[in-house]
Amino acid sequence: MSLSLPADPVRARSLTGVLPQLISALDGSSDWFAPATSAIVVVVDGLGARNLAARAGHARFLAPRMTKRDVARTVFPSTTAAALTSLLTGTSPGIHGIVGYRVRIPGTDVVSNQLHGWETDGLDPHSWQRAQPLIAREAASGRPCFVVSRADYVGSGFTEATLRGATFLSAPEFADRAGIAADLAAQHPGALVYLYAPELDSAGHRHGWESDEWSAALEGADAAVTALSDLLGPTVGAVVTADHGMVDVPRHRQLLLGEGDDLVAGVRLIGGEPRMLHLYAEEGMAPRVLEAWRSAESGRSWVMSREEAIGAGIFGPVIDAAVEPRIGDVVVAARTSVAYYDDRLTDKGPQRMVGQHGSLTDQERTVPLIPLGAFA
Repeated sequence: MSLSLPADPVRARSLTGVLPQLISALDGSSDWFAPATSAIVVVVDGLGARNLAARAGHARFLAPRMTKRDVARTVFPSTTAAALTSLLTGTSPGIHGIVGYRVRIPGTDVVSNQLHGWETDGLDPHSWQRAQPLIAREAASGRPCFVVSRADYVGSGFTEATLRGATFLSAPEFADRAGIAADLAAQHPGALVYLYAPELDSAGHRHGWESDEWSAALEGADAAVTALSDLLGPTVGAVVTADHGMVDVPRHRQLLLGEGDDLVAGVRLIGGEPRMLHLYAEEGMAPRVLEAWRSAESGRSWVMSREEAIGAGIFGPVIDAAVEPRIGDVVVAARTSVAYYDDRLTDKGPQRMVGQHGSLTDQERTVPLIPLGAFA
């Protein structure tokens, strides 16, 4: 059957190409960016291009600098763990293996959180994440590489899996991090600097991207990037991008999966996240689960078997053999403003989140690619 999945624009730039192109800019060979002596990639977590355009009045520096061509397409699933890994390895989830927010460890009943589960679930950051981090490669070649982020990410499994080899510096405020990044780029010719800001995403999850709180966080991010731009020397390039956009899902649009619900019959484990589910079926029950979900939910979500999802290329054009069993027997990607929750779980905290992401929609997958400094 035809899945009628949204197609990427023919000339769309991919988030997987950003870091390779920045590295190429350092020797003057980039197709995207002008030559630069040092380069900074600024990741504002949760800053979708469509969200930014809709709140342009709260981003008076960034919004006017995002032309129609200054965007990129993030990967599927459009979730932080998968997208940042794709950015930092230059590969798709089908290669690096981080195929969702929560993913089943094959051969077990453990569904591991891909941001925070490394320490608790025994994931090896050098093998579970299967692609070489570009920063590790560059650092090994002698390039000065730096990460400027929040201190709570120092030494985490996810940091080791994606950013090993870099020197890590931290500050609690985005504006302070921006200043550190600019200083590093100026003081270390040839440097590659990764600057990360999670504040906007946190505000979106708590309050929604259409909230006053999100707008205030956007103003803060805009001010920090403005300050960064002012500090860049004439030969230092920077690009502002994101891992995903955001969709607001109010309470009345939540779909709760309860005990005895036909949609959980035959489902052994549920992974992914509310707008992008991996359904891991009981032995022999995958066809029944697929049919139940397709019958009930195809009007508001794309419902695919694992084979259909792989064939459609949504996890990338190539799927590593070790990655394939991490993908659910059934994959559900929301196309309307809905989110699915397993209401059988005792922890109802996630149901309080308003801003969501993970699916295939344009709002979730189109992100800024705003050049600054030598790249502008």
